[in-house]
Amino acid sequence: MLFNSLSFIYFLLIVVVFYWIISLKYRKYFLLLASIYFYACFEWWYVWLLLFTTLVDFWAVKKILQYPEKKKLFLWTSIGMNLTVLSIFKYGYFFLNIFDFSKYQYSWAIPVGLSFYTFQSMSYVIDVYRNQYQPKDTFSEFLLYVSFFPHMVAGPVVRYHSLMPQLKQISYLKNIDWYAAFKLCVWGYFKKMVIADNLDYVVTPAYQNIAILNGWETILSGFLFAVQVYCDFSGYSDIATGIAKLFNVNLSINWMRPFLSKSIKEFWSRNHISVTTWFRDYLYVSLGGNRVSKNRWNLNILLTFIISGFWHGANWTFIIWGAMHGMMFLIEHYYFIHAKWIKGIAGHLYLLLFHSASLIAFRCSSVIDLKDAYLNFFQDWSLHCNHLISFQDKIYWYFGWAMVLFLFAKEIMEEYSSNWLTRLKDKWRDVFYVLLLTAIFLFGNFHSQPFIYFQF
Repeated sequence: MLFNSLSFIYFLLIVVVFYWIISLKYRKYFLLLASIYFYACFEWWYVWLLLFTTLVDFWAVKKILQYPEKKKLFLWTSIGMNLTVLSIFKYGYFFLNIFDFSKYQYSWAIPVGLSFYTFQSMSYVIDVYRNQYQPKDTFSEFLLYVSFFPHMVAGPVVRYHSLMPQLKQISYLKNIDWYAAFKLCVWGYFKKMVIADNLDYVVTPAYQNIAILNGWETILSGFLFAVQVYCDFSGYSDIATGIAKLFNVNLSINWMRPFLSKSIKEFWSRNHISVTTWFRDYLYVSLGGNRVSKNRWNLNILLTFIISGFWHGANWTFIIWGAMHGMMFLIEHYYFIHAKWIKGIAGHLYLLLFHSASLIAFRCSSVIDLKDAYLNFFQDWSLHCNHLISFQDKIYWYFGWAMVLFLFAKEIMEEYSSNWLTRLKDKWRDVFYVLLLTAIFLFGNFHSQPFIYFQF
């Protein structure tokens, strides 16, 4: 059940209405059932996998609290189970190919949201192991924490201290910030349906014919895909955050205008924040962080980026993408950090160029396609876009660039003008979001295109 489908709108209306009219003591159980139903709408067997992983993690937490002297055993039982589930359902085909077992049939689809809810559940267990919490939750409360439907399939990955207290608190209909929910949902749907889904008409054929593009077209394809994936994923996060507000739940911020960064380090402090901080807190810190020798720190950085790249997809191209960011992070740290140029407009251009070039690896379906794409950089750099324009009706090309300019104009204004929308008079701010809503109906793609990050 996709956010950008009519069936989800019906589902949401029913859930919100019933949630606020039933008795207080039954609300969290109703919300849990609604979340389970939402997830079952993708595939019913996904629910059994969700129940299994959460049950094991809940058991591990209880045992850690009951037998602190054996807590490491229960921690690794939880981590081992989650990694095994990921290895089978997400990386099974990848590993079969590596060990030349590709003759075996492997047709399981990757369960939607698997990487997200396992990470959220694992963080709960690790935090208890680190003595950060002494939870007294019931299994139904823990399951709701993991499966809360607005964010479970594509994040943000919310921490226990942020979400669980909100799910337990008594709240009232009068406390809902309807306007904030409306703004977030409208902007999220606009980014997804108007910008991301229409850019796909240019991006997909470009990558299907990547070998025939010139160098200029290749880097433009990388940039347009970067905008597409940002609008697609941040659009989901905005919608999820807006929907959560209908239940008086505030989800954590996941994006802070990453395209306006001036370095890789700054970019990863603004981009997909909930997962970036997860890898920092639970992988990088566990490897020793910066409390080690210089060589070991370099290795920790590279491993963190490579593993986070592999988290995004079971393909060598994602590992390459992560390695590229890790190496550039280190190059930046040792050679660029004190350079004057990186603090100005050149820093913005450098970040956009590198990010666009690296996302070619993110988008290519195979290493062979990736090789063809990067070979384009050493061939023809004619300043034309004849191939890109010819793949689809030109209207998508021109409309896509118009939306890119609109996106950057809005985010630049928010970044450097102290949130210009908040300084507008109420009526003009309302007009802006009404125009966005109108644009969704006029220019939005209503074919229920899946969100890109659902595959991760």
